[in-house]
Amino acid sequence: MSSLTEETLRNILSGVDTPDAAGHSGGDLVSLGWLRGVGIDGRRVAVDVRANYPLGTQRERFATLIEQALVNDDRIDQASVNLDWRVFAHQVQGELKPMEQVRNIIAVASGKGGVGKSTTSVNLALALQDDGARVGILDADIYGPSIPRMLGISGQPETVGKRIVPQQAYGLQVMSIGFMVAEDTPMIWRGPMVTSALQQLLSETNWDKLDYLVVDLPPGTGDIQLTLAQKVPVSGVVVVTTPQDIALLDARKAVQMFRKVNVKVLGVVENMSMHICTECGHEEAIFGSGGGEKMAKDYEIPLLGQLPLSAKIRADLDRGEPSIVAEPASGISACYREFARNVAAMLARQPRSLELNLPQIQLENS
Repeated sequence: MSSLTEETLRNILSGVDTPDAAGHSGGDLVSLGWLRGVGIDGRRVAVDVRANYPLGTQRERFATLIEQALVNDDRIDQASVNLDWRVFAHQVQGELKPMEQVRNIIAVASGKGGVGKSTTSVNLALALQDDGARVGILDADIYGPSIPRMLGISGQPETVGKRIVPQQAYGLQVMSIGFMVAEDTPMIWRGPMVTSALQQLLSETNWDKLDYLVVDLPPGTGDIQLTLAQKVPVSGVVVVTTPQDIALLDARKAVQMFRKVNVKVLGVVENMSMHICTECGHEEAIFGSGGGEKMAKDYEIPLLGQLPLSAKIRADLDRGEPSIVAEPASGISACYREFARNVAAMLARQPRSLELNLPQIQLENS
C-alpha cells in the first residue's frame, strides 16, 4: 500500500464538491482554492479548508463530508478538518476599486416595477447576515424608498462630522433617502439631482467593515443604473423577474444593459414563482412557470432561486418584520436562504481584487 502524500490528499479532496447551488455543482474544493494546507502523521491526517463565502449552517455538514471522504480511504485511520470561511473583495468594473469599508457591492435590479425587488433585497441581506456575514443595505430608489418601512425603522440618522451614521435594523446597516424626508413627501427631482443623492448616500455613509452591501435599485435602466455602472464599484448584479412574459421582457433588457456597461450579472431570480395559499397551503403558478429558467438558459446565467408569492410575505413587511426575521424556520425563509447562498457562491467564483498566498499547515505529533 502506498504511503500518504500531499498529492494523495489533494486527489481525494478533488472529489468533494463545494456546497453550491444554482442547480449545479460549485466545483471541487481543491480547484476552487479552498484547500489551504495539509498535515500527515502516519495514518493520521489534518486538512485546513477555507471557504470564500459564508457557510452558515452548512459549515458542520460540509466539514463532516470532507472528513468522511478522507477516512473512506483505506490508508487513513483518522482525519481532522479545520473549516472556516472568509469573504474576499472581488473585481469590479473598469478602473474602479472596491470601497475601503465595503468588500463587495451587490446590486439588485429589475427591468420593471412590481416584481418584488425590494422584498428580495431585504431578505437577501438578512439571509447573508444570518450565515455570518457583515451586511448593509442601501435603498437606491430615490423616488420611492421603501426599505425603511420594510425594516420598521424611521427617523433622521445621526452624523459624525460630515458623515452619516447608518441606521440599524436586525443587525443590518441601513441607509435610505427615506430617512431624510416624510413618507408622503414626493421627491420632485431631475436626473442629475437623483444621481448625486445616490452617490452621497453611498460615499458619505460610515459603513463599518461590510462583507456585502446590498443596493436596492429602482426599476428600469435609467440614470441611477448608469451612475451605478460608471461610478460605483459593483461586484455583481442580481436581476429579479417574475415568470410572466411581460416581466421577462424588461428583465432581459436589464441583463443586456449591465452587460453593455461591463457589470457582472451573477444571475436571475424568479420571484412570485408559486403562489402559496395561506388557508390550505395549495401552490399555484398564477403568473405562469418556467420563465426565469428559460431566461437564465437563454443568457447562459444561473437561475439563483425561485421565490414564492404569499400574503404572509406582504403582511410581514407591512409591519416591518421581513420573513427571515418573522419566521426564520419557515419554508418561505428557506427559499430566501437558498437564494442568498447561491448569490454568495456565484460571487465567490469571480476573480478577487487581491490574491493571498496560503501557507501549508503542520500537524502536531501526539
